[in-house]
Amino acid sequence: MNAFNEISKSTAAFFVQAGASFGVSFLGAIGGIYFLPLDPWQRLFLGMTVLFLVASSFTLAKVIRDQQEASTIRVRLDEARMEKLLAEHNPFSAA
Repeated sequence: MNAFNEISKSTAAFFVQAGASFGVSFLGAIGGIYFLPLDPWQRLFLGMTVLFLVASSFTLAKVIRDQQEASTIRVRLDEARMEKLLAEHNPFSAA
């Protein structure tokens, strides 16, 4: 098993909670826009704004996750290289 995958996995309950909270907040925002006493073009503007906010939030979360994974992999590669150098190093050999 890969130690990184074991560490980074979240529980099913956390996944369900995250999905439910997203759904409730998104439906709340859409419901609020629908029931506001506004003209149709104002509702469409607010709806478009909410959709762009959701899309940019997913993009930001993905970028942060990708950067974190890249730094973790980079650190693990550096550690592996250092272990290889230490394993190959013999302090008693003539230089």
